[in-house]
Amino acid sequence: MSISTVSRSTMNKYRCHLAIMVLLSLLPLHNACANAEDSAADVLRIALPAAAWGMTQYLDDAEGSTQFYYSFAANIAVTYALKTAIHKNRPDGSDNDAFPSGHTSMAFQGAAFLQRRYGWQYGAPAYALASYVGYSRVNNDHHDSADVLAGALIGIAASYYFAEPFYGVQVTPTSGLNGVGLQLSATW
Repeated sequence: MSISTVSRSTMNKYRCHLAIMVLLSLLPLHNACANAEDSAADVLRIALPAAAWGMTQYLDDAEGSTQFYYSFAANIAVTYALKTAIHKNRPDGSDNDAFPSGHTSMAFQGAAFLQRRYGWQYGAPAYALASYVGYSRVNNDHHDSADVLAGALIGIAASYYFAEPFYGVQVTPTSGLNGVGLQLSATW
């Protein structure tokens, strides 16, 4: 069968399978001496963005895929630019790349993308997993709360800036000078 006779959905399935294989091949690369909580955070910082990208492939959402790439690239660029510019020591003393938390920014970028693009049914569990990443980074003395909060905000901001709702009803938390609330929008 030639490449021209393969349907777009079949190609996307192949891409999803390839992405899953690549992700699974990277899992053993985490620090073998790390405890289980560190290992879970290492996996989730990759798995959440991978799930967000995988969702764009599964739904054949080319526009979402492009939005994901921009969001992910912006998140990584801002996070590592700040790590380079701000030499904050880690609580465990291992190095001076504490601010902001890269694990947390990656996890929250993936979670925020899922929520923003596809809704809270995907975003809520993803945010719970991303929160666990932040918690584990503080609990294991790799970061303090400010590092994790900054990482989470960078990840969320990157996804909210680039991603737009895909379909259905979206409920978005809002805040401003007049208070906080929820914004309801529908796309068809």
